[in-house]
Amino acid sequence: MPRWGLLVEQNLGFGGQRRVWSAGVMEHVDGTREEALEVLRQRAEAYRPVHPTSPKRRRLYRESDGFVLVLDGAWQSFHCRFTVIEQLYDSAAPEPEPPALPEPEPEP
Repeated sequence: MPRWGLLVEQNLGFGGQRRVWSAGVMEHVDGTREEALEVLRQRAEAYRPVHPTSPKRRRLYRESDGFVLVLDGAWQSFHCRFTVIEQLYDSAAPEPEPPALPEPEPEP
């Protein structure tokens, strides 16, 4: 079953010159792409980004691979992008469990 990363991209930092666009995986979902998109939608609806600190308005839009959250602050608007991404490789993944040995047959 595929593993999906729920990616959020947003502005971090303060001040016009010190803000950076940053990305991070919020969590992983094992399942179908549609299941991952549904979890991502729930996370996007409830997400509280760094900017603005006191949003006046929130709007959530769907796009092909996820969602865009637009937030209006007191002075300007900000946005966060939420994307479903399929994990293909993980260098730090745990070793797979060995297959379970069959239980011995009960003696008659």
